[in-house]
Amino acid sequence: MNSLFVCIIVLALFYAGYRLYGRFMEKLWGVDPARKTPAEEYNDGVDYVPARHWTMLFGHHFASIAGASPIIGPVLAVMVWGWLPSILWIVIGSIFMGGVHDFSALMVSLRNKGKSIANVTELVMGSRAKIIFASFLWLSLTLVIAVFAAVTAKTLINEPRIVIPTFGLVFIAILIGQMIYRWKTGQVIATVTGLALLAILFVIGQKAPVTIGVKNPLAAWIVILLAYAFIASIMPVNILLQPRDYLATFILFFGLFFGYLGLIISRPQMRAPAFIAWSDGAGGALWPMMMVTIACGAVSGFHSLIASGTTSKQLSNERDARPVGYGAMILEGVLACLAVFAVSAGLYWNKVPGSEGLVYPELMKGGDYIGTFARGFGQLVKPVFGSALGSMIAIVILNAFVMTTLDSATRINRYITEELFGGSFNIKIFRNRWVSTAFMMIFVLYLALGRWELIWPIFGASNQLVAALTLIVVTAYLYGMKKPVKYTLYPGILILVTTVFALIYKVSGFISQSNYGLAFIGVVLLLMAAFMVVEAVSNIKRLKSVKMAEGDNI
Repeated sequence: MNSLFVCIIVLALFYAGYRLYGRFMEKLWGVDPARKTPAEEYNDGVDYVPARHWTMLFGHHFASIAGASPIIGPVLAVMVWGWLPSILWIVIGSIFMGGVHDFSALMVSLRNKGKSIANVTELVMGSRAKIIFASFLWLSLTLVIAVFAAVTAKTLINEPRIVIPTFGLVFIAILIGQMIYRWKTGQVIATVTGLALLAILFVIGQKAPVTIGVKNPLAAWIVILLAYAFIASIMPVNILLQPRDYLATFILFFGLFFGYLGLIISRPQMRAPAFIAWSDGAGGALWPMMMVTIACGAVSGFHSLIASGTTSKQLSNERDARPVGYGAMILEGVLACLAVFAVSAGLYWNKVPGSEGLVYPELMKGGDYIGTFARGFGQLVKPVFGSALGSMIAIVILNAFVMTTLDSATRINRYITEELFGGSFNIKIFRNRWVSTAFMMIFVLYLALGRWELIWPIFGASNQLVAALTLIVVTAYLYGMKKPVKYTLYPGILILVTTVFALIYKVSGFISQSNYGLAFIGVVLLLMAAFMVVEAVSNIKRLKSVKMAEGDNI
């Protein structure tokens, strides 16, 4: 089948989903442009800061939720199950689950002083549920930060040409933040300035690769990256984090535009099989494992932490909630589908003349998923840039977004540390953002310098578990508001059941491999899910008797 035909159908469905279902979700939540947002009401110049324009916040939100996952997940899934089920899950998941999840998490936070989804849990389920949920989120984010720091460090070692643009973007972002918020420079002028400087850094980086001449460069880069994340999580959000993510989004827009343009020009056939098998010995059954393998790009619990962690504290008007909360998820689905096209149409499934170094199954044998995507992307944009430069552009795009996930996750975990340890456990010293961040970073550094990869496999399923529990919390909130709940309840049940079966599959595999540590973590996650469901059901009677008003706060 021709990839252009598939592409047209996919993009048309995404557009229709945003226009129709996104607007329906606006009506469900009663979006009111006249209502004051937390960013306006609690503006503190550090965390609560109204974005200058919704496009600035869109850039921050999208860059934070994207990361490398919407690319790596599809690259793995297509190899095991084929491109057709992967694309179907991405499109259906983004429109009816991921978009609903992200938008609802943003709206429920907006209606509760910009508090995190963990604190909203306390409102609808009580303090016990809040403490357990927040503790799980804290542990998950601590691991995520450690993993992304290690992954980024490895990339900087393997591709020293991207060091200068990667870190140079930080200083450019600070300059752009000053231009927009302090010097009141026009957004267009500031954006053009930032992108021009970034282009210059990209050229310099190609000519001047940077390496660290120490015995353990991985450890050195990890320390540098975590030091950056520490500072970024404490600085005013509009000075570094927001403009950095805003500029990084243009890098992805660049990659998306030329990726699809290259596909339109070359119109390659979908060379990978549409469907391979229902069950594979390594990947497991299509259900539930494919829906866990492709998380970001379809639905991801991490997005709720961004939406209710940083985005809700910067939204200046509720009318921007749909393009930011729902629209960013749709665009991530577009990115995930580009990853499918890159490996399915950009690469070859079998060896044929001219396929040397471009055979998808052979590239995947080495476990270089990012490199595999880069090769495929390079082939898609070959008519525009040539394959070599195209592959390098793909790696720069990925690294820029891994960095945004790193600093956003650090900031959000600081919020959770303050809310959990400083609020729920009433340890006053943790209400200080410097102390709470330092405390968290001690654990992050220990994990990042250790064998973090041994623990990581279980957290693919845990990410979906967070999404399911978030939808359950949101459903309970809507129920208390006497609003229809089936639009969040049904996706929540589906994801919860899927995740539970995926965890059972993972745990049984760990036990058979005598990996009892990971098996124990899996069992804990299953128990947590069961507890949250029981709490949700038991609170239905309480919510029936409590007259929650629109805008009730924690």
